Amino acid sequence: MKPLESLFDIYAVYIQHPVISKWIIVALCISLFLNTYLFNITKQQPKVIVQKVIERVETPIQKKEKPHLHKQVSIAPQKPVSRKSHAYPRSDIIRPLEEVISLLSTPEVLTDEEIISVVQSGKMASYALEKVLGDFERAVNIRRALISRDSLTKTLEASLLPFKNYHYDKVMGACCENVIGYMPIPVGVAGPLNIDGDLIHIPMATTEGCLVASAARGCKAINAGGGATTIVTADGMTRGPCVEFPNITLAADCKRWIEQEGQEIVTEAFNSTSRFARVRKLKIALAGRLMFIRFSTTTGDAMGMNMISKGCEKALSKISEYYPDMQIVSLSGNYCTDKKPAAINWIEGRGKSVVSEAVIPGPVVEKVLKTTVDALVELNISKNLVGSAMAGSVGGFNAHAANILTAIYIATGQDPAQNVESSNCITLMKAINNGKDLHISCTMPSIEVGTIGGGTILPPQQAMLDFIGVRGPHPTEPGTNARRLARVICASVMAGELSLCAALAAGHLVQAHMAHNRNTAAASTAAPVHASIIEASTPPATPVEKENPIPGSCIKS
Repeated sequence: MKPLESLFDIYAVYIQHPVISKWIIVALCISLFLNTYLFNITKQQPKVIVQKVIERVETPIQKKEKPHLHKQVSIAPQKPVSRKSHAYPRSDIIRPLEEVISLLSTPEVLTDEEIISVVQSGKMASYALEKVLGDFERAVNIRRALISRDSLTKTLEASLLPFKNYHYDKVMGACCENVIGYMPIPVGVAGPLNIDGDLIHIPMATTEGCLVASAARGCKAINAGGGATTIVTADGMTRGPCVEFPNITLAADCKRWIEQEGQEIVTEAFNSTSRFARVRKLKIALAGRLMFIRFSTTTGDAMGMNMISKGCEKALSKISEYYPDMQIVSLSGNYCTDKKPAAINWIEGRGKSVVSEAVIPGPVVEKVLKTTVDALVELNISKNLVGSAMAGSVGGFNAHAANILTAIYIATGQDPAQNVESSNCITLMKAINNGKDLHISCTMPSIEVGTIGGGTILPPQQAMLDFIGVRGPHPTEPGTNARRLARVICASVMAGELSLCAALAAGHLVQAHMAHNRNTAAASTAAPVHASIIEASTPPATPVEKENPIPGSCIKS
């Protein structure tokens, strides 16, 4: 009790002091004011931070292991990490909008419906879901619900389009935006095909029945003749900028300068932008005051459009130092030409220019392909050469090169839109060895492929590149993997050409499609199943065959 009594005695002395008592009252007032102010600031800070995230969405939110409602959340430019195993709350009760917004710094405490309410109120853009939530799969699921409820049919949210267990961390910022799921496509395999001495299986992503089976039959015939031989005759991705001058005289002078003394200057400027991009050829054309410069360059194992575009910008900047009156109209002036039919790609080439050939013995033509050498040669001339010429085709002197090429493109992560120029192909067939055997070749001057970048960063597509043996950059010789992939594609196209032309020559095309390109799952189970139907439903490498086929041509058939 004595310490307590002493404390009261001291208090009595100071509280009665005329000066000290006043200072004590002032200190208590200041303390009360500061505590009230700091409490209000602490209460409002999370809302301010969340509002900045919503409005600007510049950087993802760095989350603490144990988030606190009234604790300031730091914002740092780090990539969000998907937490697929996190169990998010579920409730039929949606909290008020202001409360939900205040909790966006800790989205794991919010239900999906509460996040949907924030987007629907206009306080957050749907494209920012991944950055704000930090969970890619959850963001995709919520976006599906938002789009579905705002659509005409309102079917997306409960649709069969899958979205779970995908590599969205590879997709975001690289392959696609506003993602709502992914599209599974069947992947079949043809072969193995003997290409330059190596037995290589051909992965093909397609929904066209008979395509893989037909290619497999072509592989069988080519292998029986010793395999396919391929060569790469040129390697150069192109970009064709368009620039404009005040008059044609200045445009012509610039053209002359680039082709002569300025060529080394322009080439050096272009090459300085990359370790792999190297100018191989410059082709220049005038159209009035407009000038088009077609840069043809190597790009290592990348398809190379981004790489070459960067180089073109630098080269044009250097040219403008010598011709300040030059105006850049477009970095791509359609003189490339990318994803459009163009004779310049067919004549000059773009990407990898590849030729493949094979010799098919006459007995193999009759036994495997069910036709004759003469019938195949006749059909190829009439259909692929004369027929395409009558149609005014550019690069389309083939049966279905785009079919095989696009299926491999989708399976290996290439740009499917580039099948327009990449499937340029002329198929030639000739009877050799006194007409006994068949020589076939496919010439494809503009195959645009890469084994790094673009869709090749996705794990399933990388798996198919691994399957072929060309994944990623070549460790010692840049460009070797991409050229190898182009060789595989050209040889595979040749297998597809051989099989389809044989089916047409023998009159088996419709018969094969009726047997293998019809899904009989919906047929009545009560109907008796004949043994021949069971045999036909098995996916062979050849169409339905008769014991004694009658070799013939499309004309005789």
